[in-house]
Amino acid sequence: MAIEQNGLGDRLLMVREVAELMRVSNMTVYRLIKAGDLPAIRVGKNFRIRRSDVESYLGDRSYGG
Repeated sequence: MAIEQNGLGDRLLMVREVAELMRVSNMTVYRLIKAGDLPAIRVGKNFRIRRSDVESYLGDRSYGG
């Protein structure tokens, strides 16, 4: 309950999961993190990305064309 109130109830995804979700390579996800375009949390040597951050990133880049 306290976790959800702090906004941490979001599911954390691994780089591989984000890459599969976005249908890009792992390296592309790492580049987005390094560029600051995709917020990530560092856990040891690995990154975790909130699912809501991925959805926000994709939503901000949708093309209405």
